[in-house]
Amino acid sequence: MSSLSSLPIGACATLLAVTMSAQTPPAQTPAGRAVESRFPAGPGRDALFKVCRECHGPESVLGQLKTREEWSKTLDEMASNGASGTDEEWKEILDYLATHYSLIFVNKATATELESTLDVSAAIAEAIVGARTEQGALKTIDELKRVPGVDPLKIDARKDRLVF
Repeated sequence: MSSLSSLPIGACATLLAVTMSAQTPPAQTPAGRAVESRFPAGPGRDALFKVCRECHGPESVLGQLKTREEWSKTLDEMASNGASGTDEEWKEILDYLATHYSLIFVNKATATELESTLDVSAAIAEAIVGARTEQGALKTIDELKRVPGVDPLKIDARKDRLVF
């Protein structure tokens, strides 16, 4: 990996090994269910499994929420500890983690950031930015749900990641 530090901050998981049990097979949970089913499908998931499997596994990502910057630092740390992947794999992992395992700063995120982390269209993301510009900071999930076009189910699915 030649240029991880140039990636927009993000990561693979606070050195994923930290919370991983050494006895757990990389591709299986203790109950024998496929780990893959616990991770949302999408670009970067396969790269996460490939790169992180060498030392521990992707499971330590579960339950962790970091900013894109914190994920990037974690990935940099993994690379410096010997994890190997192509520049494209590192970018895909960072984007995947930022999309699925990052905090969502509702009142600070750009429309582009809201688009990917809330899984909304560019128009809806712009509407959220417009609402907070017109009314001031959004303070609750209910206020966010009242923005025209916002899907309440998508907000509820990410409620543990929202920071107002």
